[in-house]
Parts: sequence; C-alpha cells; structure tokens
Amino acid sequence: MITEVRPAAAAIVVFLAAAAVLVMEILTARLMAPYLGVSLETYTGIIGTVLAGISAGSWLGGRAADRFSARLILGPILILGGFLTLISPTLVNLFGPQMEGGGLAAIVVLAADTVFLPALVLSAVTPIVVKLQLKDLEATGTIVGRLSAFATTGALVGTFGTGFFLVTWAPTRVIVAGTGIVLMVLGVLVAGWLRRAIDTTAICALTVVAAGAGAAALAVTGPCTTESAYFCIRVIEDPPGSSGRLLMLDDVMHSFVDLQDPKRLDFSYATVSVAAIDAISPGEGAITALQIGGGGFTLPRYIEATRPGSEIDVLELDQAVLDTARRDLGLRTGPNLRVDIGDARLLVREKAPHSYDIVLGDAFGSRSVPWHLTTREFLRAVRGLLRPGGAYVMNLIDGPRQRFLKAQAATMLDVFASVTIFPVPNNYVLVGSNTPLDARRVARLDLGPRPSTRWPAPLALTRPSFLMSTWISSPGRLRS
Repeated sequence: MITEVRPAAAAIVVFLAAAAVLVMEILTARLMAPYLGVSLETYTGIIGTVLAGISAGSWLGGRAADRFSARLILGPILILGGFLTLISPTLVNLFGPQMEGGGLAAIVVLAADTVFLPALVLSAVTPIVVKLQLKDLEATGTIVGRLSAFATTGALVGTFGTGFFLVTWAPTRVIVAGTGIVLMVLGVLVAGWLRRAIDTTAICALTVVAAGAGAAALAVTGPCTTESAYFCIRVIEDPPGSSGRLLMLDDVMHSFVDLQDPKRLDFSYATVSVAAIDAISPGEGAITALQIGGGGFTLPRYIEATRPGSEIDVLELDQAVLDTARRDLGLRTGPNLRVDIGDARLLVREKAPHSYDIVLGDAFGSRSVPWHLTTREFLRAVRGLLRPGGAYVMNLIDGPRQRFLKAQAATMLDVFASVTIFPVPNNYVLVGSNTPLDARRVARLDLGPRPSTRWPAPLALTRPSFLMSTWISSPGRLRS
C-alpha cells in the first residue's frame, strides 16, 4: 500500500534538504581555507558553484520527477546527497594540496569538487516533492509556493545556524559528518515510508551503515592542528627538528617563533617593527606596549627579552590562538604580559588614555586587516592611548597597485601628523606619530637573522604634504 505524502512531511523534507545545501556552502569555505585562504574571491567561487548546483539540480530534479516515479527516487536521492556530503572533506584533502597558490580557476575547481554535486543532488528534492504533492491543478500555485517557502526557510536556517552557532560548537568535519548522516537516515526513512517495503530491521541496519560512513569520514583528518570559529590553526617545525615554529592561520604564514631564542626575528615586518620601536624609544629601558592581534606573540616575546620590566597588553580575537601560543609556542602570560580576548575595536575603549609608549597593529583576517580596524575612528582611539612621543606601528599586506596602502596612509595622516612607510618583502610597515620618525635610524639598524639586511628607502609623509597627495593620487607605487 502506498501512503499519502502529507503536507507537513513534505515541508520537513524540502526544509532539511535546502538547509543542508547552505550548511555545506558555509562549511566549504572553512574546508578550503587551509589551501586557498579566505577572501572575497573564495566566497564568490563557492557561492557561484552552489548556485550552479542548485540551478542544475532543480532542472534535473524536475525532469526526473516527470520521467520516473517520484516515490521511488526521493529516498535514494536523499541517501546519495548525504553520501556526497560525507565525502566532501575527503575530496578537499585529496585535491586541495594541488590547488595551493592557484588563482580564481583553482577556487572554482576545488569548490566544484567539494560542494557542486551535493548541491545538485539535494536541490533535486524540492521538484520531486512538489510532484508528490500535486493532485489538483487548481492548487498548483499554493503547493509550489508553500514548498518553495519552506525550502527557502531551510536555506536561511542553514545559513544563520551554521555561521552563528554550529561553527562555534563543533569542528567543521563533525558538522559535515552529522549533516551527511541526517540526510542518509532521512533518505532511508522516506524510502521505507513511501513504499512500505523496508521493515524496521532494515531501516535500523541502514541507519547503522550511515553512522559507520560518518565515522569513516571523520577518521580522515584534515590539515588543522586546531580549528577555531575563525581559523584553521597549524604549528609547523621550521625547519623540521629545530626550535623554530611557524604559525599558520588558514593558508597564511602568520608568525615565526623560536622557542629557545625570543630575540630571533625571521619575518621582515617584525624586524622593521622592532627597529621602529627602538627608534621611537632608544635604549633598553622598559616600555608599555599594546599589540592588536596576538598571533604567535613574536613581538611581545621580543620586547620582554630585550626590555626587561616592560608591560605589554595584547588584544586577541580568538581564544584558540592564545591557547595554541601557550601550548605550542612557549607563551607565558603574567602580570607584565596580559591578553584580553575580544574585538579590538571594542577593547581599546577599556584602556586608559595616554597609557602606552607603543601600539602595534598586527591583526589579520586572512591577508587583510579587518576593515573596522583601519578607520579614522579606530585610529583616533589608538592615538588617544599613546603617551607624548608615542607611535602606532601597523603591519599590512597589499597588492601591486597599493590601493589599500595608499588609502590607509591617507587615513593615518588624517589622524597623525607624520606617517612613515617602510616597504619590506610581502608587507608594509606604517608608523604614525605626532613627531616625525627618524627613518634613517631605522634603516641603519641591523636586526634579525641576516645582519647585512638593508631595506628599501622608506617614504616619510607629513601633514600637509604635496608629496603625499601626489603619491596617493598617482598610479605610481612604492617599491617593496
């Protein structure tokens, strides 16, 4: 006997299928991040790929519903969608290393390998369920509209639920496995319910199979040592067998730390940053410093080692980054090195005015400084924390056209009387202060593992400055 598909049951099925598609869309960005990073391009590639899958799945699902018995194919399609969801992290592991460093084509190809087929198969569910519900042409609009509304609601719940809640409660691969298992179990139940051909024992057996498939998928580990709500975190011996440690956040080499020598600086931006600190506060006396963005805590460790008695506050967004630094990078916090967890834009308001000699800006989301930490309002808050003669030392990354560098330099110059830009390999260090920095002193300092290092000539900007306005408005660029 073939049972009737009730409207509530039909709504639940399309709701869950659509929710799963959007869960996978959000999580695909996290699965791909260790290989291709997180950027507007990666999100664009993923969203476009998912939309292509939804479009193709809706069309193919409609054709399948007309050519085959909707009651026969709905359950297997849900099971197939769950299976494809389960194996998606394994596919990322398989193809991701080959895509590292690739451009837009690599993003689209990896997204297609990961999420296109699950989106296609699961998007076929709604037209098949519509076919099951249609019994009267007079009610076509009502049925199609109702099921479309439930599918869209499922997509919204999948989006907000994943982005705001699920990723803070469980690792990505656990969420993916759970989604796949739910879909497979749902498919088994739907198939048995529609045909009354699968008994309880068979349903239980297939459910165990789905759970086993999920466990097998979880057994395939990803590249992350720790996965937080923000990053895939890895700590790598550099070189292997040494005391050097490289902190990777997604696909970005964020910090280098030598466990035995906190004075060792391998990254050029760190070398120039401490040279700027020494130019601003000559000598080896203690200073008070605030760092925005902890990462590997390289600069706070350096200041502790070279200027005993210094007091350093660090604002770090991600608790997992701090935990990793303590566990794997030898960080020891205490009365002179304090860490506050939260958004720096809000935390700076809690700091006492004019309480720091140096403020260091080293916060990144992938390769970009979070935009709300680049605004005039935030820079004014930073300026208010500096003592007379203090300075803001900011690290940023920019492309060949230097549009972000120029915009940030102009914004800083609106807040500080003087801005000095130091181009170093892959980065730029900007120093904002109300008194001009002795850039030649910075250039003369020999720091880091290569004492013979010499940096390109810095660009000193003052307000008002014809040079500044000419450089910022010109197509020319500062060489690095």
